[in-house]
Amino acid sequence: MAKIHDPVANELELVITRMFDAPRELVWKAWTESERVLQWLGPSGFTATEFKLDPSPGGRWHSRMHDPDGKVYANRGIVHEAIEPERMEFTFAWDNDDGTPGRQMLISIELEDRNGKTQMTFRQAEFESRDDRDGHNDGWSQSFDKLAFYLSTQ
Repeated sequence: MAKIHDPVANELELVITRMFDAPRELVWKAWTESERVLQWLGPSGFTATEFKLDPSPGGRWHSRMHDPDGKVYANRGIVHEAIEPERMEFTFAWDNDDGTPGRQMLISIELEDRNGKTQMTFRQAEFESRDDRDGHNDGWSQSFDKLAFYLSTQ
């Protein structure tokens, strides 16, 4: 049975494609090794202070970052798929004030070798609104700018 095109669902999905001037293996490590992730995770002005990941199916991950005013943002999830250095898929949920996970979304990252550079396709869904999606687009885009800078220093 053919899947019906659902324009509302597509509006509630974020897709960002970026080209990094770095080998795919390095981009993979920048996503999976704590000391590397802490160098770039979070929008401009944010500081990542904690990141832990078990990059195997069923593995858990969590991160914590602070905005310029010191407010803490924490999130977590479970890895569904990890094929080094090609693809990772995991759930994503912001922590509620009581420390429990909020509404879950799904993130996938695909890394393709492009003659020594890496094309990354990042997908996150499903958002509750376009405004929520657009806010995440801004945050992730700023994070990926920081990732590009980090990769240029390696």
